[in-house]
Amino acid sequence: MNLTTKALLIMAGLALAACNNPRAGGTFGGGGADGFGGDFQNGGITTGSLGDPNDPTSVAHFQQRIGDRVFFTTDSSSLNEESRSTLNAQAQWLRSNPQFAIVIEGHADERGTREYNVALGERRANAVMQYLISQGISSSRLRTVSYGKERPVEACPEQRCWDVNRRAVTAISGVTS
Repeated sequence: MNLTTKALLIMAGLALAACNNPRAGGTFGGGGADGFGGDFQNGGITTGSLGDPNDPTSVAHFQQRIGDRVFFTTDSSSLNEESRSTLNAQAQWLRSNPQFAIVIEGHADERGTREYNVALGERRANAVMQYLISQGISSSRLRTVSYGKERPVEACPEQRCWDVNRRAVTAISGVTS
């Protein structure tokens, strides 16, 4: 195989990997028939709709003021009091902004096998989804995905990194139909 062929194969692999990223193609979601991700020209989230963190209806407000993530202890998918407080605020924002759909991303730290961490991330995302449903958010607006240990906030073999990587992130993914 010559260098050009290898380079083309690598580029093709990277392009396919980007297709698996729910945030590929824009700031939020890549669109899709499932109603999540939105179409940036036809009713989806636009760059301008991210808005001002001081505007309580903006995505920026949700991310920066409400908080878009909750954290977990090692090997756990149980919500603590601080997590429930954040999720209560998320539920209130979502009730006030019914036009938005969300994807709940489950994450784990680097310890353990890939399979174990994907399952743990799924349990974490499901715990958040069930809590939001219990707070009156329609399950039709919610979707979960687990990334396990594949998308760390910080990559290092230290407690501080593990602490920030054990999380569930509530991502605004588009406008519901």
